[in-house]
Amino acid sequence: MKPNDPLPPEDELRHHTYDGIQEYDKRLPNWWLLTFYGTIVFAIFYWLVTQHFPSSTDASRLQAEMARIDAAKMASSTAALDDATLWKMSRNAVVLEAGKATYKATCASCHNEALTGGIGPNLIDKIWIHGGRPTEVLAVVTNGVLAKGMPSWGPVLGAQKVSEVAAYIMSFQELPK
Repeated sequence: MKPNDPLPPEDELRHHTYDGIQEYDKRLPNWWLLTFYGTIVFAIFYWLVTQHFPSSTDASRLQAEMARIDAAKMASSTAALDDATLWKMSRNAVVLEAGKATYKATCASCHNEALTGGIGPNLIDKIWIHGGRPTEVLAVVTNGVLAKGMPSWGPVLGAQKVSEVAAYIMSFQELPK
């Protein structure tokens, strides 16, 4: 098409000129309009799902991630376990899940799955034979009490799993005031 050729009748020009440029008055292609309207519908749907009907809130996801990070920090610092750290571990959901799994595999045969005792003593009452502080519980689990038939679990499980089991046992006790 040469610059002086007349336009076909379906290609009408708009009535304005800007910087010497004239525009055709044409409709947008259907594929472009479908894409445009589809993105608007998707944006509204996405906004409703994420902001008004969330399956899990940001706060709950943040709490779960912070619990996982705290558990990793506490597990890596098993050398400096004191009563305060073990009490904190006994309130962390990630540590409790790991401790529960280890307890069921190693301790439940003697102390019962509900910690109510059997061959071994009850672990959820207020009476403790070898001391009820978290570090004392940790020492009993680590070193055992051979005179009473409790094996030494420290060499078998390792420091991290022993501290998780102690934290799991202490989770059934009330925090000291």
